[in-house]
Amino acid sequence: MNEFELIAKLTKSLPANKTVVTGPGDDCAVLDFGLPDKLFLFKTDAVVEGVHFTRETPPEKIGRKALGRCLSDIAAMAGTPTAALVTIGLPKNFDPEFVLKIYDGLNTLARTFDVAIVGGETTTNPVGIFISIALLGTLARGKQILRGGARVGDAIFVTGELGGSIAGKHLDFEPRIVEARWLADHFSIHAMADLSDGLAGDLRHILTASHVGAELLKTAIPVSRAAKLESRKTSLAKPALVAALTDGEDFELVFTVPGKDAVKLLDTWKQQFPKVKLTCIGKIIAGEGITLRDKNGVQKLDARGYAHFG
Repeated sequence: MNEFELIAKLTKSLPANKTVVTGPGDDCAVLDFGLPDKLFLFKTDAVVEGVHFTRETPPEKIGRKALGRCLSDIAAMAGTPTAALVTIGLPKNFDPEFVLKIYDGLNTLARTFDVAIVGGETTTNPVGIFISIALLGTLARGKQILRGGARVGDAIFVTGELGGSIAGKHLDFEPRIVEARWLADHFSIHAMADLSDGLAGDLRHILTASHVGAELLKTAIPVSRAAKLESRKTSLAKPALVAALTDGEDFELVFTVPGKDAVKLLDTWKQQFPKVKLTCIGKIIAGEGITLRDKNGVQKLDARGYAHFG
């Protein structure tokens, strides 16, 4: 049983109440506490030693990544982050200076996005360090962008370049909070997700929720330099395109807009965010799954993104 099969079983009969607008199945929960103009976003995420970082990872980058993962999910909903709780598990022989530096990295990123750290929990974990963040955010009532809104004919876009994040980006990524809010303010974004488990995986979440398929143009996929360099190291290395489609922890955005807006979006994006690449990689089609078009025609894409336990 992989991560997503487990999640499906665990969330099948979870209790809810009248505050829940959107529960499990999107990047964040959406909650309604009765404010006339505002909904709340709620997200939790964790980083674990040996999975998301090693003991040799600079501690400031561990803390930054822990909060950044949650911020990326808030960005996927075009929300504004507000306050976080931090749970940290430590081995009994932990180095206090190392832990303080973890918080230095976490706090620096929090200040960048005006996030208050309002408390948390410390506990013992015999096998290593883990950090879990619970993050609250807000968005304007009626403005939530979910995974299930993609429509046939939509253009599919991704920010940045993809693949090879293990070379360093997974520790240094910039959550696309500002870019996502600009998109929501200026265009009709039908569906959006952040790329934490790879394009081939996270785009499928949009397609499944929206009951549509996608056709991607092979030459349009923005493959990162890191993915290209990694692919040349050995004959057994993952091809660069496969890395761009399946590598986790890019923390970019994938989203869909009406096809008629594609050219205008590209033009205005270049003026607003000249240092952040934006690429139209394909279109939403009727059906299901992902196909990849190249000069030889169209083929079904079976590759998937990263999944725990799988």
